[in-house]
Amino acid sequence: MVEYRAVFDAQVDFANGGGLRTDGFRLDVPHPDVTDDEVAALLVRHLGLLMVGEVRITNRTVVEEPHKGGRGLDVPASGGRKLVELSHVIAEGLVTLPGWPGPAISDWLTREESRHRYAPGVEFHVARIDMIANTGTYVDTPSHRFADGPDLTGVPLDRLADLPGLVVRVPAGTRAVDRLMLAPYDVAGCAVLLHTGWDAHFGTDRYAAPEAPYLTGDGAQWLAEAGAALVGIDSINIDDMTPAAAGQRPAHTGLLAAGVPIVEHLTGLDALPPTGFRFTAAPPRVAGMGTFPVRAFAVVNA
Repeated sequence: MVEYRAVFDAQVDFANGGGLRTDGFRLDVPHPDVTDDEVAALLVRHLGLLMVGEVRITNRTVVEEPHKGGRGLDVPASGGRKLVELSHVIAEGLVTLPGWPGPAISDWLTREESRHRYAPGVEFHVARIDMIANTGTYVDTPSHRFADGPDLTGVPLDRLADLPGLVVRVPAGTRAVDRLMLAPYDVAGCAVLLHTGWDAHFGTDRYAAPEAPYLTGDGAQWLAEAGAALVGIDSINIDDMTPAAAGQRPAHTGLLAAGVPIVEHLTGLDALPPTGFRFTAAPPRVAGMGTFPVRAFAVVNA
């Protein structure tokens, strides 16, 4: 589906005095023939402005561009739905984090061996996998960071499955996702997915490059305080991994201390609308483990 955004300048005058000016503002719009009056109304709703006396729109153009999310534009619903895959494939030797071992996949019971156990014509295959828990797309629970935090068995399903989803589109070239970038969003009860586009480098040396995007500690604190149910990212780590960060991991610390699960190494977030979908990333219930791979996916109105 083709989506459009308006690019414009605006002067907002308030009925009780004062004003607000924007230059080169970009805003989701429903169609390419949107009028100045429609853009003005969308801008007021998007910014949550009150006591507006007049809005003057100038230098307006409309571009074909994916929606970034806005409170003024409703996501259309329909009777159908589609499933969107958001997980990387786990395969023999997959490198998720450079320097960490990839999985080894083998047979525990081959089909040939199984034929001696069952009736003629009946055969089965049972595989075996040896891997670290931080492989592919995985979830971090509080016990990953805190010894007394809930593990995979202690995080309730309403923090992992069938959550209302919200995508934050991170501008290309932006490394740090901070409080100001998140402030426009109503994240309470949502799976907040940070779409950086860095998943395009998964499986390459560049995936661990110093410019990999991350969530700041201040941004993580804002998400926790605002009531986010889960936070995910399509980058190598939700924290800054450069030497300058000295391994402090403030985003992990802030979110997991608040009981907010983290899903790292997501992929395919470009296929999601800004809002209006349901997100699931549920691991098996393994006692004593704080992280584990998930089959992350979204249910989207078709």
